[in-house]
Amino acid sequence: MKLGVNIDHIAVLREARRINDPDPLQALGICARAGADQITIHLREDRRHIHDDDAEAIIRHSPLPVNLECAQAPDIVDFVCRHRPHRATLVPEKRQEVTTEGGLDLKRDPAALEAVIGRMREAQVEVSLFIDPDPYAVEAARKLGAQWVELHTGRYANLWAMLHSNLPRTRHRIESLDLPRDKLRRMLDEEYARLASLAREAGESGLRVAAGHGLNYQNVAPIVQIPEIEELNIGQSIVARSVFVGLETAVREMKELLG
Repeated sequence: MKLGVNIDHIAVLREARRINDPDPLQALGICARAGADQITIHLREDRRHIHDDDAEAIIRHSPLPVNLECAQAPDIVDFVCRHRPHRATLVPEKRQEVTTEGGLDLKRDPAALEAVIGRMREAQVEVSLFIDPDPYAVEAARKLGAQWVELHTGRYANLWAMLHSNLPRTRHRIESLDLPRDKLRRMLDEEYARLASLAREAGESGLRVAAGHGLNYQNVAPIVQIPEIEELNIGQSIVARSVFVGLETAVREMKELLG
């Protein structure tokens, strides 16, 4: 299974002090040397971490394919078509969110989304849609002309963390934080089955399948067992691990878990 390393949190650390260090560009060679298959970055509308010049330099200099996560904002669509990363993954954005909290709403203005997808594909950029594990979303993504879907694993990750209460929770909300363990186990099993089913459905429909959000060294193994998922995009847990062992070791350890 391929590993896309999201290096946004290197820029988050830089922006915490509004200085030039650490430089996300320095991560490119380290990730490639450690066995990563892709560099993932998120160019947000508010540019809270990755900036335009970061994204431009990363696309130009990366020895690995670059997956640019982004919203449908006109200036960002222009940026994608001008600089042509290997792939653009369209995601929803809320200004107040800490991180992306769910998949795209594909029922809201599908004509506008289809136009964005078409424009990116004309620029020879692969297009992926970040979706919740919902059967409607898989079929809609295919009809809209996307080549990939990335399944949002936030709920799975949060249920896993709640069941293993010594692990940190993700930002993805669960109905109640006070649930018996047998109920949590059933909910986790159901969410995993939903992800596996949707991955299979997407693959059978001709879409390529990635997954990501909240995945870490503890919870990733079951996701790796879903055969239709060919790529995972993982960032925060790798950068957090790198604080203690270095980025190259952190990437290599994750890559080994993916097989």
